Amino acid sequence: MEKSAITGFEKFNFNKQLTEAIARQNWAEPTPIQDKAIPLAKAGQDILGIAQTGTGKTGAFLLPLMSKLHYPQGMQTRALILAPTKELAMQISIHFQALNTEIKFRSVVLVGGIGISQQLKDLKAGNDIVFATPGRFLEMYQTNEWKLKNIKTLVIDEADRMMDMGFMPQIRKILEVIPSKRQNLLFSATFSGIVEELAGEFLEFPERVEATEQATVATTIDQKIYRTPNFQTKLNLLLDQLKQLPEEESAMVFVKTKKHATDISKFLDRKLPFPVSFLHANKGTNTRIAALNALHTKEVRVLVATDVAARGLDISSVGFVVNFDLPIKYEEYVHRIGRTGRANRPGKAISFVDPSEEIHLERIEKMIRTGIPVAMVPENLIVQETPYEESQEMLKKLDNQRKKADPEFKGAFHVKKLKNQKEVIHKGTKPNAVATKNASAKASLQKAKEVNVRKSFDQRKKKEAKFKPKAFAKSKRPR
Repeated sequence: MEKSAITGFEKFNFNKQLTEAIARQNWAEPTPIQDKAIPLAKAGQDILGIAQTGTGKTGAFLLPLMSKLHYPQGMQTRALILAPTKELAMQISIHFQALNTEIKFRSVVLVGGIGISQQLKDLKAGNDIVFATPGRFLEMYQTNEWKLKNIKTLVIDEADRMMDMGFMPQIRKILEVIPSKRQNLLFSATFSGIVEELAGEFLEFPERVEATEQATVATTIDQKIYRTPNFQTKLNLLLDQLKQLPEEESAMVFVKTKKHATDISKFLDRKLPFPVSFLHANKGTNTRIAALNALHTKEVRVLVATDVAARGLDISSVGFVVNFDLPIKYEEYVHRIGRTGRANRPGKAISFVDPSEEIHLERIEKMIRTGIPVAMVPENLIVQETPYEESQEMLKKLDNQRKKADPEFKGAFHVKKLKNQKEVIHKGTKPNAVATKNASAKASLQKAKEVNVRKSFDQRKKKEAKFKPKAFAKSKRPR
């Protein structure tokens, strides 16, 4: 009877302050990744965790870490958590602060785009946990004013994204400067070859925990695709969908370029009755923080973003995600739509697909091992005619896709030329008639050139003879 009474997070035997903080988050039961990872992490094991976005992996490493640290002590850093982007580092810090209401651990966030002097001052004031991006960590270390000898736990989150962004050299440098005797926790959404290489370099006999298959979409997300012929029709459909956004919900729109993020955001801001903002890598750190906070507080209802915001953001009000453009890195699809449907809440994700994106859709469906239902474009929606320049750009993209798939493919123009030649032969025209005509024209041109050259030569000889010195002229006197 007593055994059955121990349910939820009580079975992990966290201290009273941490248990109360978990209760305030309304976390009734641990997620599968938390259920598997927390006991191992508490026991001091190295862990390799494979978990998709929205599965509770942040709690899977924060909770055992906070339990292990017990209470604030000393002046030097005892735990380091590395994330690939400043947005993710700050998001993890927000989760940590929500659980830190009773214990009062001291933490510092080290990210680029913010003055280094204030961050250094915060470090010197004493801390227990540091959340950092690899680049800013090394900048702070090079000041020689940050002592690392007390670091006993290292966590690397979103390791696959970190490798995609080329952080392997920085990670190796960090592993060289922090104490070798430590516990290591590595979490990744996918387990690619380069992530396996990283794990092999610094994990010692790790326990591998995997909550779901790789590239798995949460079952709480309702996915749909709309086939659209061009950019303007996508824009019209986006506006139509966002006008129907429920008042209690927010939305995120993902695009492929920074220019699209800026332009589409300004368009929506003019057309919709509520504020719209945008987020991409060129925006300053403070501006990006302000945009995310505005979405948290619902000051902004729609955020248009590039893939810089595809991971780590946990905003409960986001119930709707739009892929204005399909991602070329297909695993980003899972991370994008993972901004909704989190913590067993229902979510909706739609994707717009133009003819040049059909191949990406096919590969995304293969990756997630399921077909995405097709929705019909509303009858009252204005479907614009595709401009010539845009249609040519789509054809160029299709050509490039076919060339990648088939190195022998020489392009649509080459195919059209061969087709025309076949049609000429089929109609009975002599296949060499054009070639004969061309050869004759070339011969005539060559003959004309030879005549001109000969004339030029003769004229030059006459000219030379005319001005020839008398001393060299032949004598006409008889001998």
